Amino acid sequence: MSNDIPQIVTEWAQGLSEERVALLQELIATNRAYQTAVEKMDEAFSKLAGVNRTDGRCLDVIDQQPGLTAGELATAVGLSPGAVTTALDRLEARGFVTRARDPNDRRRVTLAPTPEFNRLAWAAYGPLAEMGGPFIAELSDEELGAIIRFLRGGTVINEQRSGQLLAEAAAASSAANDSNEERDPAESEKRPA
Repeated sequence: MSNDIPQIVTEWAQGLSEERVALLQELIATNRAYQTAVEKMDEAFSKLAGVNRTDGRCLDVIDQQPGLTAGELATAVGLSPGAVTTALDRLEARGFVTRARDPNDRRRVTLAPTPEFNRLAWAAYGPLAEMGGPFIAELSDEELGAIIRFLRGGTVINEQRSGQLLAEAAAASSAANDSNEERDPAESEKRPA
């Protein structure tokens, strides 16, 4: 990000004090740096676990929501059911995930992290608690509450906007495919269905 005021801040900045604009600019820059640091940490964990980032993302969701199904996981991570099945096959083979029939509904298969995954995740992420403990101890309950509100709100906003962007991308892809077929009907006949 450049030192210029980002467009998103100038959109918000109308009628705001210079101090508020500076805080918004710092918030955006700091949040982006935090997101980059989290991505680096998740990439490092994926490498340590010997999995790709997609599989790592699946592991993260399964760890947050044990008992979800493969279909629910596919929705949560934005993958097709087939791609999730392939990822789960890899994760199960590595000993990181189990699939079990739901005793209340034998048609339902649920996912859970294994003790091996939990051990590896704690070895990687556990030290963050020790490293961050002194910083967290300095924050008041009100400050922690504000951080939680910010993160919850940001999660909702990002989920909504990513859904909008994915719908736009799907529509653009569909329109491009339709346009290609209109240009050369003979080519579209050659393509398998």
